[in-house]
Amino acid sequence: MRYLPLTDAEREEMKRAIGIADVRELFTCIPSGQCRPPLGKLPKALSEPELLAVFREFGRRNGFAAALSFLGAGAHSHFIPEVVSYLSSKGEFLTPYTPYQPEVSQGSLQAIFEYQTMMAMLTGLDVANASLYDGASAAAEAVLLAVRRSGRSRVLLAESLHPEYAAVIRTYVQNLAIELVPVAVEGASGRVSVSDLRSQLDDATAAFVFQSPNFLGVVEDGKAIAAAVHERKAFAVQVVAEAMSLAYLTPPGEVGADMAVGEAQSFGLPLGFGGPYLGFMAVREEFMRQMPGRLVGETRDLDGQRGYVLTLSTREQHIKREKATSNICSNEAWCAMRAGMYLAVMGQAGLACAARACHLNAAYFVRQAAALAGIRVVYARNFFNEVLVEVRKGSAADLAAALKKKGILAGVPLAWFDAGQKNRLLLAFSELHDRAAIDRLLAAIGEAS
Repeated sequence: MRYLPLTDAEREEMKRAIGIADVRELFTCIPSGQCRPPLGKLPKALSEPELLAVFREFGRRNGFAAALSFLGAGAHSHFIPEVVSYLSSKGEFLTPYTPYQPEVSQGSLQAIFEYQTMMAMLTGLDVANASLYDGASAAAEAVLLAVRRSGRSRVLLAESLHPEYAAVIRTYVQNLAIELVPVAVEGASGRVSVSDLRSQLDDATAAFVFQSPNFLGVVEDGKAIAAAVHERKAFAVQVVAEAMSLAYLTPPGEVGADMAVGEAQSFGLPLGFGGPYLGFMAVREEFMRQMPGRLVGETRDLDGQRGYVLTLSTREQHIKREKATSNICSNEAWCAMRAGMYLAVMGQAGLACAARACHLNAAYFVRQAAALAGIRVVYARNFFNEVLVEVRKGSAADLAAALKKKGILAGVPLAWFDAGQKNRLLLAFSELHDRAAIDRLLAAIGEAS
């Protein structure tokens, strides 16, 4: 089959049909000057040896590997056993698209099935999918699922939800008949105001979306939240941006959440300049047929042998388009499979040990930081591995810049997301930090502040 591009006459006919004079009118939503970047300064073409030399020079300039990092806010660095990278890079796992043919895809299907099983166990819910693009899109998909399942159009969002997750949700629903309503956070505790939540809930509310641990690092009172939401027959949706917390805190299903969604990058996926990441979704059984993504199931063949198949596929390629609940079209399942390998290698004891170390390292910082005059820990209770500090003099960005000169990436300034939070800094701790690293951070803060 030949590829035949459109003729000029056909393009003109299409423009007349949609009422535009120039194709550029289709891109007016893009800010001026950003639609077509200038190309005049592009370097000349290089030979392969010359190009490799250029990249080697770029590599020599990169000093990130030597930095001591306490960055977090939805992107977390954890130890990854080398066997995970080795196995997941095998061609039979890395190159497949979608395992349409189970007779030649048993390895991939079983690996995905095991991932689903482990995620269901970690979240305390009945079924988990495989998978979604990232935590933010998973949260948005949960909003759409709740609206479809409930027949209601009003969704409450906790103000302690990751700002980028909230922005993606708003983008998803901006052209739909869905109302988004904020729910306040108590300044003293950093938790959702249950009284404000109750006042906002009504019979038109489909769901309440809250994050725990939330964007401020605080673990929410999930039981109180779920109880309030269920009183109005709405759904409780818990977002988890740091999946390692699932191995330490009470699972979402056990506190009453109907859905748990979020980011599972912490399970075996390295930080890669923004991706690929791994959105997860786990739900109670009643939501199963409304889930986006794919479900792999276990069955028996005619000879009684165990086998794995795509039990539920909700993409528009698989079912009638108007019934589709997902358009995930890449090999996103590879990220899920890699996470499954990580969980299998770590095991229950190893994962619990890593999660406990994350919390204990954060707790050590909080105890020692009490002696520093230049900062104040905002929420010294109910945290997992992220701690919000307030800089007493100057801005958080100034402190972060000063520590960067000392080879320390000291956290995420909240002003990145809220210009009014100029003196607050969010730090993340993991099992990769030891006491010496945290002491180095504390000493640097003391000198700089």
